[in-house]
Amino acid sequence: MSKTKVNTEMIAALDYLEKEKGIKKDVVVEALEQALELAYKQNYGEKNVEVDFDGVTGNIKVYAVKTITDNEDLVEEDDNEYMSLADARKLPHGQGYDVGDEIREEVTPRDFGRIAAQTAKQVVMQRLREEERKIIYNKYKTYENEIITGEVSREDKRFTWVDLGDGVEGAMGYRDKMPNEHYHIHDRIQVYVSKVNDDRRGPQIFVSRTAPELLKRLFEREVPEIKDGTVLIENIAREAGDRAKVAVYSNDPNVDPVGTCVGPRGSRVQAIVNELDGENMDIVEYVKDPAQFIANALNPAEVLDVIFNEPEEPTTEEQPAEEASDNSAATESSEVSSEENSEAPATTTSVERSCTVVVPDSQLSLAIGKRGQNARLAARLTKYKIDIKPASEMEDSVDVDEDETDASEE
Repeated sequence: MSKTKVNTEMIAALDYLEKEKGIKKDVVVEALEQALELAYKQNYGEKNVEVDFDGVTGNIKVYAVKTITDNEDLVEEDDNEYMSLADARKLPHGQGYDVGDEIREEVTPRDFGRIAAQTAKQVVMQRLREEERKIIYNKYKTYENEIITGEVSREDKRFTWVDLGDGVEGAMGYRDKMPNEHYHIHDRIQVYVSKVNDDRRGPQIFVSRTAPELLKRLFEREVPEIKDGTVLIENIAREAGDRAKVAVYSNDPNVDPVGTCVGPRGSRVQAIVNELDGENMDIVEYVKDPAQFIANALNPAEVLDVIFNEPEEPTTEEQPAEEASDNSAATESSEVSSEENSEAPATTTSVERSCTVVVPDSQLSLAIGKRGQNARLAARLTKYKIDIKPASEMEDSVDVDEDETDASEE
């Protein structure tokens, strides 16, 4: 019976991986044992073996695992898998064996250490890379939907890459980059981790500077009352790098949600504006009254009236005939199901809410905003389609309606 010598280098490597890389020694030992089993089978032909690696001493032992049987034909056919009951009971302490039991017999070759090291190295390293990748993935998965600080490391045609530490880079696509920002190597920026995918080559991390959630996280960081739930964010509408509208409210009547977010002398909101490279910020109060909320959302314009239009009935759209025919024109085996589903499914569209907002003539351009931005953001914030009309136009339409009514009465 042979015995491998103490592998002090292997034990030191296991201790290093556990301490420095966070990879548990048990995981590495398991991978090593599997690799050694494969190496033994490739070199010695045993079909059923187990390898024990001593994590303390580094000793390696190989055991042939055989099933005890009273069928001599099975033993003659494959003595690597089976041992006769008679032979088993001849072994030391073998009197207790019975049919169906498994017996472990040490078969460690003298030169197994050298052969195993050559064969197992690649398999062990692969398992170590997988485990290290898993650790990194689990770490950054916890950062998903959160803000993290990184350093711009490189840029290619598709992405700007941000070094997040641990040798991991986050990919920031074209749509996730602020149009008013120009990134340079070694610039430190805060990014929102939008998605973390597990991939064979390593975790894929996607980051953004344009996501509305980035703005929400910045407010949570700068405004303690948002973090603890005293002030709540109802919705955010954002055109990254230019302007954003944030609707906030509080269930505490003694708290001014807008003033809380703005901070003393605008210090809180100014910190966010600075982080977003000068992006303008409108903080409005959310109220349950939709007319008042729409008026607040159009700030800084003055609103005279909000007229709600009748909601349009939901419309249904039938599946195009071409698609239906394509779905039914398959093989004979699918004809029955095609006939059963010959009626194309109808798609119901959601009801569109809309309103007309009346503003003073002098406030019309202010309400609409530059390139329609103020009205566009207000519509996204309130989830209403907003049509802005000057007061004079509404008065003219009322006069026309009255004239038509008088004419019909005559």
